[in-house]
Amino acid sequence: MSPAIALAFLPLVVTLLVRYRHHFRLLVSTVLLRSFRDCLSGLRIEERAFSYVLTHALPGDPGHILTTLDHWSSCCEYLNHMGPVKGQILMRLVEEKAPACVLELGTYCGYSTLLIARALPPGSRLLTVERDPRTAAVAEKLIRLAGFDEQMVELIVGSSEEVIPRLRAQHQLNRADLVLLAHRPRYYLRDLQLLEAHALLPKDATVLADHVLFPGAPRFLQYTKSCGRYRCRLHHTSLPDFPAIKDGIAQLTYSGPG
Repeated sequence: MSPAIALAFLPLVVTLLVRYRHHFRLLVSTVLLRSFRDCLSGLRIEERAFSYVLTHALPGDPGHILTTLDHWSSCCEYLNHMGPVKGQILMRLVEEKAPACVLELGTYCGYSTLLIARALPPGSRLLTVERDPRTAAVAEKLIRLAGFDEQMVELIVGSSEEVIPRLRAQHQLNRADLVLLAHRPRYYLRDLQLLEAHALLPKDATVLADHVLFPGAPRFLQYTKSCGRYRCRLHHTSLPDFPAIKDGIAQLTYSGPG
């Protein structure tokens, strides 16, 4: 490419960098710096975060563990977790709905799992599903460090597509009063339809879906708005530590198969 052509494209490049500077900073944090630190330490980001929690958080205190993870994500390495703003929405809805059984798809480091568990009424149960065994191992340790036993919080390792059909037979889950979709948005629609097909959603069940605006789940949102079986509400938020990048949590209320 000649210098003249390169100079002609320079204003466009500068404009794009300025307009999408927050997305560029997110890309650097979540891909470039993270990959470098993974290679340097031999540990994944979730494992580094857990090491920080072990030395800075109070065992048996889920609130303090959550605050410690927030601090680590803001001051050390961006964790790409739910964060405190979305966390308050999630906890408020769990307390309001008081579900007997919750299903979470996408445990990740266990942050949202702790949010749900600490807001559940006594005697309730939470099943959380994580497909990556190494990530699940970190989440398991974090959940137990917070003081939640296996009777209250059960972590299932496997892909949601494989786990959902066997929830009733292998994990005694007959109905999920509240579902949190927090794994990969491109799988939200598939897994919601699996939950419907296996009759795991009772009437008036609540389905919450994170990251529906960024990176986005357009097919999922279109389906829930057009199929006639859900009442939809969108909670507008942003990414933790990146307030300029807008996101949202979809809140769905299931009206039944008819």
